[in-house]
Amino acid sequence: MQSIRVAVLAFEGVSLFHLSVPGMVLGTAQSAPGEPQYVVSYFAESTGMVTSDQGIDLAVTHGLELMEESDVIVVPAWGDQLEAASAQLVTALQRASSRGKLIVGLCLGSFVLGDAGLLDGKEATTHWAAREEFARRFPEVRFRPDVLYVSADNIITSAGTVAAIDCCLHLIRQRLGADVANRTAKMLVTPPHRQGGQAQYVEHTVPQLSSEAHLSDVMVWARANLSNDLSLDILADIARMSRRTFTRRFREATGSTVTKWLNAQRVARAQELLETTDLPVECIAGEAGFGTPLSFRQQFSSQLGTSPSEYRRTFSAR
Repeated sequence: MQSIRVAVLAFEGVSLFHLSVPGMVLGTAQSAPGEPQYVVSYFAESTGMVTSDQGIDLAVTHGLELMEESDVIVVPAWGDQLEAASAQLVTALQRASSRGKLIVGLCLGSFVLGDAGLLDGKEATTHWAAREEFARRFPEVRFRPDVLYVSADNIITSAGTVAAIDCCLHLIRQRLGADVANRTAKMLVTPPHRQGGQAQYVEHTVPQLSSEAHLSDVMVWARANLSNDLSLDILADIARMSRRTFTRRFREATGSTVTKWLNAQRVARAQELLETTDLPVECIAGEAGFGTPLSFRQQFSSQLGTSPSEYRRTFSAR
């Protein structure tokens, strides 16, 4: 498979974390051991030295011309959301978008895409703390302040900080499928798939759970047994808690209800099966733990905005 060329923008004061995430995540992706699928390079408006937010100096040897040669362009978290992108950068992004290149704005990098007019009429997100400024600056954008990432045509935007990892795993899942994305996540020791519509943050403080709670073990067990009956009573019993205590602690730890969490895990499992097998939709509904094909289609459509059959046509590698 031909390598996918990724260009990551560097600039004065750039977040060293966000600058590293595309290379760390995409560079780890492999369709087979020893076969890299992404080649990640860095560019700036002007070549030379830039200083990161951590005070580390970086030598950048590529200018804006790298965008012309790349398939994916990533704009990390912009240093100052109140500072508009330069006309030179805006023009280069507009030209890249018109040629169908995939453009990604990580966290406050969404502001740069907004300055270029690439988000007008589309859904987009950014860090929740900048939601008011984003909505004020870009009234033509259908702003989603409560999600991890949003994909709209050839534009993807992500929420704050660690959501950049989720966003890059989503890129891998889109292009190379669930198997590669899951293997990459395993190498990075991170959850393989958090739905883009998952809330950016938990509103309540997450408490430290005692070792007796075994809540994480229950969640691991549930993911491995999604085709089984996973009623609230069964899960509470495995956790050795009352139904009421389990429900409360689960919500405190995850920010979600048990039912909503299970449905998200089942949809993620269904995505994997749709991408990697030829199983009929009815069989996948059972394997993922949905009671009926109808409930499977309803949940799938509600979470992903498409049908299982259409998803398979788009993402199946078979």
